[in-house]
Amino acid sequence: MTRSLTAAIERLEALPPDEQDRVATWLLDELTDEAKWAEQFAASQDLLAELGKEALADHAAGRTRPLDPGKL
Repeated sequence: MTRSLTAAIERLEALPPDEQDRVATWLLDELTDEAKWAEQFAASQDLLAELGKEALADHAAGRTRPLDPGKL
């Protein structure tokens, strides 16, 4: 375990049990969401590569225009 994580856990141990549970629930939810996102992202690499090729082809063919942040 890293020093930072050890320090965080030590601080959490000083909290009341209900606060410990709240933080633990939040952290577990975040870790679950991150794992799901990573899995979905990894599974979409072929599609993202294809979309990138299409975008580059559109740009090369002159079918794109510069992004104007003021018009977003």
